[in-house]
Parts: sequence; structure tokens; C-alpha cells
Amino acid sequence: MIRVAINGYGTIGKRVADAVTCQPDMEIVGVSKTKPSAEAYVAASRGFPLYIADITKKDAFEKAGIAVAGSVGEMLARCDIVIDATPGGMGAKNRALYEKAGVKAIFQGGEDHEVAGVSFSSSCNYSEALGKDAVRVVSCNTTGLCRIIRLVDDEYGVKKVRATMIRRGGDPGDIKRGPIDAIVLNPVTIPSHHGPDVRSVLPGINIVTTAVIVPTTMMHMHVVQMDLKKPGDRNRIIELIAADPRIGLVRPATGITSTAELKEFMNDLGRPRSDLWENGVFEGSISVDGDDLCLFQAIHQEADVVVETIDCIRAMMGTITDPRESIALTNYSLGFTPIG
Repeated sequence: MIRVAINGYGTIGKRVADAVTCQPDMEIVGVSKTKPSAEAYVAASRGFPLYIADITKKDAFEKAGIAVAGSVGEMLARCDIVIDATPGGMGAKNRALYEKAGVKAIFQGGEDHEVAGVSFSSSCNYSEALGKDAVRVVSCNTTGLCRIIRLVDDEYGVKKVRATMIRRGGDPGDIKRGPIDAIVLNPVTIPSHHGPDVRSVLPGINIVTTAVIVPTTMMHMHVVQMDLKKPGDRNRIIELIAADPRIGLVRPATGITSTAELKEFMNDLGRPRSDLWENGVFEGSISVDGDDLCLFQAIHQEADVVVETIDCIRAMMGTITDPRESIALTNYSLGFTPIG
């Protein structure tokens, strides 16, 4: 069993922890929090040993009725690999801690590529993570872009991508975020960081991205346009998407035309936390005119990197070297079949 620690039991960390518990080849040895919180209570109720960075705060946890297993250093001594799910920027500060403990580390997309030197997407560059000591799983938006670009590039070749990210203002529980009544250019300059981030995984792709933030919490929406190297076929692209284990089709028959309805669909399907692990490509939006492809896809910012992180664990530990095998095992263990 691969012994996994989660440093930061928040939006991503708690989802990765639950996903690890479903895997037949992994186990959670501990999770960490910095202070007593609702998520700390959840970790305790799940039976996860809870560790804290500042052991002097142990009394505060115990007064709240939350048992503390020890310090983060003690947690690292018990694991083979740690998932750094701390807020963006903290991972780079934590790397020295992981190196000193002699454990492999996975960082999230809020960190720069340089934190690990390898940026990861399961279906795109799995082999680059094999045996590595440090790897960064790219952000939710980059994950979604990499998946669909790789799929189309493998079949037709992609000359250029233009994509606009219409980004959620904050996660559902993130009450400090905004905007309340605005559309914010994020950034004002072009390209946004997403294009260069895609190239950290798919270096041969010519891509320009733009991004805006809007007052919603549900998901991101991508408007994607690709110039193909040879004429495309709409029916073939739909067929490819339907067969992909990490991309789903939002069929017109569902009547879904919004991220809110898509999130409700996930809830009704019984998905944990109503998570959309796959890209949600709106079939009705897929337009092919010769070598020009356009589509809309919904990306759940809290969820799509979770399954990628599970695959990354196996790649770094070297237990499964074929990406298709790991992707299939991850999906099967979660009871996950893409929509459509």
C-alpha cells in the first residue's frame, strides 16, 4: 500500500483524501490543519489522523474536541508521498520540509512550474512523472484545456488554440472572495497564465488564452477555438469525446445549458460533493467548419485535479507505468464513468 499524507485538508485536500481511501493500492496516514475548523471536524469523523504544523496549538484542537495525532513532521515520517494542498505559494515554502523528510511531494496548480520542474496531466505526460520526487499537478483550468487539446491533437493535429476562461469568483464556501457585481479582467493583459501553463505540459501547442472572473461559485466555463492541421469531422470529435475516460458530453437531451444545472445533475447522480471530475463539453456547442473547431466546456474547479492527483501518485511511486491502466483504476475505484 502506498502511504499518503495530505498537508492541507481544504477544498482539494479533503477530496484527494476521500479519493485515496477508495483506491485499492493506497491508504491515508494523516491529514493536516492549522487551526480547529469544520473541516478538522470532518477529518476526525472520517477517521483520518489529524496532524498540525504548530504543535503549540494542540490545546486549541483538544478543547474543540478534536484529537491531535502529532506534528506535520511526524506525519511526514509515516508517509511515502505527501500531497501539498496548502494555499497557493505555501507549497514552495514547504518543499524544503519534504526534502528533509525524504518523502516525495505533489504540488498543486497554485504553485509555479518551477516548484517541481515537472507539471502533470494524466493523459498527456504521465511518463514524465515516473519515479520523480516532486511533481506539480496543473490547475483545474489547465487540466481541462490539456485534456481536450490532447484529444483533438492526437486525431487531427492542432495548429493554434484560442481559449477564454470565464472563471468563478470563488468556491461556494469561500465567502471572502468576489466580485459581487462585476466582470473582472483577470488579467487585463493577454495572454493569461493559462496558455503558458498548458505549454508546461504540451510544449508543442501554440495557444493564446484570456480570462475574466464573474460573480458565480459553481464552475468555470471555457470558450475554446482550435485551428486544426487537417479538416475535422464533428461526428468523429463527438465520438472521441464520448470514448475518453476524463471528458464527458453534456447532451442536448438533458436540457442543461448552464453550470448551475450541470452541478445539480452531478448532485442528482449521487456524485460525492456533486463533483464533476471530467470536462463537461456541451455537445450542442461543438462546431466544425473545415479546419476550425469551436466548443464550450465546463470545468469544476474543486474536482477535476483530484483524479489527476491519484494518477500522479502511482506515476511517482512507479507502481503503474501505463497511464491508461492508472486512469482506469482510479475511475473504477471511484465508481466514475464520464457523463454522456
